[in-house]
Amino acid sequence: MPLLDDVVEADLPAILALNQISQPHVSSLTLDALRQLREWSAYFRVMRDGEVLAGFLLALREGQPYASLNYRWFAQRYVQFVYIDRVAVAKSHHRRGLGALLYEDLHRFAARQAPLVACEVNTRPLNEVSLAFHERMGYQPVGSQETEGGTKTVAMMVRPFS
Repeated sequence: MPLLDDVVEADLPAILALNQISQPHVSSLTLDALRQLREWSAYFRVMRDGEVLAGFLLALREGQPYASLNYRWFAQRYVQFVYIDRVAVAKSHHRRGLGALLYEDLHRFAARQAPLVACEVNTRPLNEVSLAFHERMGYQPVGSQETEGGTKTVAMMVRPFS
C-alpha cells in the first residue's frame, strides 16, 4: 500500500527523473531548480510504494519570487492561494488512486492555509484525463493563457474552500 511522506534530500534525484519523464504535463527542471522550488514550497510530499517513489506533489503559497508565468497569473488575481506547481505519478502507478490521495492530502493542508488551491491544466496539447480529474476534485476554470511561446495553452483552475 503506497504511503505519503515528506520529501527528503535523497528523494530529489528520483523526483527529478519522474518530473522529466512526465513532460509535457509538467515543465522540465534541473536539480538546482528543483532544490529552489523545494525551498519555496509550502507543501512537497511524495507517495512511496515500498522502495519506489510512485508520485509527488509540490505546491507554493503566494508571495514567492517564482518567475513562472502561471504562478504569476494567479498572484495577480488572488491575495491568498496555494498553487500546485507540479504533480506526477509514475506510469506504473496510474489508475490506482494515488493522484487523488495526493490531492486530498494537499486539500487538508491548504484548507488551513488559504481560501483556495490554484493550478493549470494543459488544453493544448489537450490533457483530457487531467481535466476530468480536476473537475472531479472540485476545480473550476477561471481563465486560460498561452505559455511556452504560444506552443501551449492552459486552463487556469481553482478549488475554493468556502
